[in-house]
Amino acid sequence: MAVSDPFHLAIQVRDIAEARRFYGEFLGCPEGRSSDSWVDFDLYGHQFVCHLNPALADPDNPLAQHRNPVDGHGVPVPHFGVVLEMEAWQALADRLTAEGVTFEIAPHVRFKGEPGEQATMFFLDPTGNALEFKAFKDRESQLFRK
Repeated sequence: MAVSDPFHLAIQVRDIAEARRFYGEFLGCPEGRSSDSWVDFDLYGHQFVCHLNPALADPDNPLAQHRNPVDGHGVPVPHFGVVLEMEAWQALADRLTAEGVTFEIAPHVRFKGEPGEQATMFFLDPTGNALEFKAFKDRESQLFRK
């Protein structure tokens, strides 16, 4: 998937090898440049970087999260992800479900029948970073619709 203006996002992880397994092998993001303390991934055409924060490996120092109510669910904040085409979203949801991923918010459609109706799912990476992948029937007209 080509992106005309890709974003750059850097997050902290507790273990680089674990991040490579999760983002590279499990989610299938191709790896770019790297060092002992960071690794670049191609996340659907966006530059996504995992930076090592060894303090997160300490179970007494977890990645803090807040939850915000959205359409009857507690949405983890912060979170990040990609807005996919509906077919790609469904394929990812099916694969993650088959792999036994524990969802923070299971794949479903929210705002049914309203502007901005969308398919969404939330899950955590091994460090505890929250990811949301979503899709719209018509992404171009629905993404920012009020």
